[in-house]
Order: sequence, then structure tokens, then C-alpha cells
Amino acid sequence: MNNIQINGRTVGDGAPAYIIAEMSGNHAGSMERALEMIGAAKEAGADCVKIQTYTPDTMTIDCHNSYFHIDTGTWEGENLYSLYQKAYTPWEWQDKLRDEAARVGIDFLSTPFDNTSVDFLETLGLGFYKIASFELVDIPLLEYIASKNKPIIMSTGMAALDEIEEAVNAIYATGNRQLALMKCSSAYPAKSEEMNLSTICDMKKRFDVPVGLSDHSMGYFSAATAVAMGANVIEKHFCISRAIQNPDSTFSMEPDEFRTMVEQVREVEKAMGTVSYGVSKQEESNACFRRSLFVVEDMKEGELFTSENIRSIRPAYGLKPKYYREVLGKAAKRDLKRGTPLTFDDII
Repeated sequence: MNNIQINGRTVGDGAPAYIIAEMSGNHAGSMERALEMIGAAKEAGADCVKIQTYTPDTMTIDCHNSYFHIDTGTWEGENLYSLYQKAYTPWEWQDKLRDEAARVGIDFLSTPFDNTSVDFLETLGLGFYKIASFELVDIPLLEYIASKNKPIIMSTGMAALDEIEEAVNAIYATGNRQLALMKCSSAYPAKSEEMNLSTICDMKKRFDVPVGLSDHSMGYFSAATAVAMGANVIEKHFCISRAIQNPDSTFSMEPDEFRTMVEQVREVEKAMGTVSYGVSKQEESNACFRRSLFVVEDMKEGELFTSENIRSIRPAYGLKPKYYREVLGKAAKRDLKRGTPLTFDDII
């Protein structure tokens, strides 16, 4: 697999899952809250905090005809332009957010949505980029991001296989092969039955890159399961409190919930371990409770071994049970007491 490096850290197979706390619009218009969220994400165990870099005008136009009206889902009744006005992170905050992330020791990432936002993030010195699912089809934007020759994490929600292939090829054509893909269900919140986490394994085989989960479902079950299936990155929306209403609050995790998710992911990683056979260190003290051959009746020297005087029983201090038939009919080399583990030294 073509693992990638993010700020000196390996992301891919053989490395712990890289966990991203997506701030999105959960600052609810408060820079102080955004700064607080960065520290809270670090304390909750996130490796990275992510924002989004756009303005309403870089995302859409201020138009209120039916094309720009949201009719269903979490944002039903909203106009696109007004929705982005509520949710965007002012650009004049972003250098301060970057600096706060550096201060607390957490990676800082953003999703650009047009060339001007890429240019702005370049001035901030971002070390890598995120591409949102909805932008996967914007090939010119992908090419521009890739031209910066920095690692890219790209979500694939709603994308058909040929669309993912086209996007990957567009990035690779620039000479940039520092890519990770994210399985994603672009519903808010996503239903478990529509997560299709098995796609993670298929994507890893097809593209030979790290693959993660951009998780919009509620709870931590999908994230932990994805890691068990080989996910290398987990991204989850993060908030201080869902009571602070904003466009993303209803499907975001509070700090204690996020911390629990991180703990579950790390426990899954421990349990996955490596390919291993035989007695583990923890099992060593119980190995004696396997079966072995024991003398179960007092025997005299020269007496033949039979099914009445030897048996396969616990514990495992005698010969392995596989020698049972070989021993039957042979003679005892010495007197043997009931409860004696049978060894080859006892057999003529």
C-alpha cells in the first residue's frame, strides 16, 4: 500500500488510525468557541482538527429561485447562500485557529472549496488538504489542489466507481501520489444500513492507498467497526455541545462522546493485533489446563498400558494425547502411581 506522511506521521496500514475532529460550523459564529473546540478536540484524543475554508460567495450565488432551495433532509427549508452564511468559518480567524492548534499540539487541516481558498490556505502554510465528497466531481479544483504537491485526503460520498477513478487519475496526473480516500455516506445523519463499510476493503484493493471513513452516523459503532475492517483514517463532526444550535450540531459528537469513540477505536486496534498462533503471554499460566496422558490406576513394572489405566485428562504435564494409541499395549518401565503424568521414560 502507498502509505502517506502527514506532519511526519505515517497514515496507512501498520499505523494507528488517524482521527480527525471536524469543526465545520459548530463554532456557531464564535471565534472563542472555535478556539475552545481545538483544545477540547485535543483532550478528546483527536490527532487533527479540521475546518472548512469558503465563503457563501465561493460556494454559490445569492439566489432564491427553486434551484437554490433545500427541500429535504437536515437543512430542509434553507436557501443555500443563507445556509453557508450561517456555517462558514471567517477567513480572518483561520491563522489564529492554526496557531492555537500548534500551541496545543494537534494537526490543523482545512477543506478548500475553490482556487481562492486553496491560495489562502497556502499562505497559512497548511501541510495537507481535505477534499469534500461534493467537490470530488470538480476535476479542475482537484488538479489545482494536487498541484501544491501536498498529501490529500479525499471523501467519496455519492461517488460512483468511475467518478472516483476519474478523480484519482486527475490527482495522479499532476505527479502528486500522496492520496488517501474516505468512504462516506453524504447523509446527515447517515443511517447504519446505508454505511456499506465493506466498501472500505474494496477501495483499498482497487486503489492501493490508505482508506478511511468520514462518518456522519450517530455514535461510535461505525467508526470502531471501520477500523476493525482496516480503515486508516476516521473523521467525525465535533462540537462543544449539541445544544448550541447550528447547521451541523444535530449530527456532531460532544467531547465525552468523541473521547469514547477514540477509546473504542484504540481498543479495537489493540484487539486486532498481528497474525499470531500459539500460546500468548497472557495464556501462559493457563497452558497447563490442556489435556495430556495420565496414569489413572496404580500400575506395576511390566504391566501393559490399557484404556483402563491411562487416559487423556487435564492437566497438561504428561505426553500429548496424540500418543495415546502408540502407548496402548506397551509396558510400564517402573511402578506408576495413580495421578502420575505419563512420559516416554515410563514406557518400555
